Amino acid sequence: MQFQPNERAGGAAPPPLEEIQRRVMRFLREEAGFAQVFTINRAGFPVGRTMVAPINDDWSVDLVQRNVHKRIAQWRRAPQTEIVWVGAPHRSNRNLRPHVYDWLVQAPRVVFLRGVAEFLSDDELVACFERQTAINVAEGRTLAPVRDRANIIAELVGVHIRPLQVRAEGFGGGPESYTWEVT
Repeated sequence: MQFQPNERAGGAAPPPLEEIQRRVMRFLREEAGFAQVFTINRAGFPVGRTMVAPINDDWSVDLVQRNVHKRIAQWRRAPQTEIVWVGAPHRSNRNLRPHVYDWLVQAPRVVFLRGVAEFLSDDELVACFERQTAINVAEGRTLAPVRDRANIIAELVGVHIRPLQVRAEGFGGGPESYTWEVT
C-alpha cells in the first residue's frame, strides 16, 4: 500500500492495509450508493456517467446495463475504466492543516477504482443479473422490470471490471490517501 499523509510534517503511522480496506468496503456497500463510471470516448477524452456499481469481495465490479449506451462501444475500443464513489466526510475526519487554502470543509470520502472492462458471456450475464436481482428483491427493491433469460440476453450487456488499483481518500483522521494495487 502506498500511504500519502497529505500533511506537511509528522503525523501518525497509517493503519494496516486490511483495516483501510475494511473501512472502504463497508463504505462502498453500505453508504456510497451510485458511482460515476468513466470510459474513454472516440476523441480520447474521459466520459463519465452515474450508475449503480456493486463491488465484489475481490474489488471487481460487475456492471449490467441496457445495450443501447455509447459506453458499450467505448469499452470495446478502450477497456480502461475508472469508477468513482463519493460520500460525505466521516464524522471523525479533520482537515487541520490545509496545504493551500482553508475552505473550512472536511475532505469527503472518495474511492477511485481503476480497472479493465471485460465483457461477460451470455451465461455470465444471466447469472450476474439473476444474482443481483435476488439480492435486490430480498431487500424489498422490486421496481425493476422482471426479465427472463431471453430478454436479459436481448436487451442487456454485462461488463466485469477487473480491478488494477484502488485509491481511497478521507478514510483516515484527515485528508490522507491510501493506494493499493489489486492482484
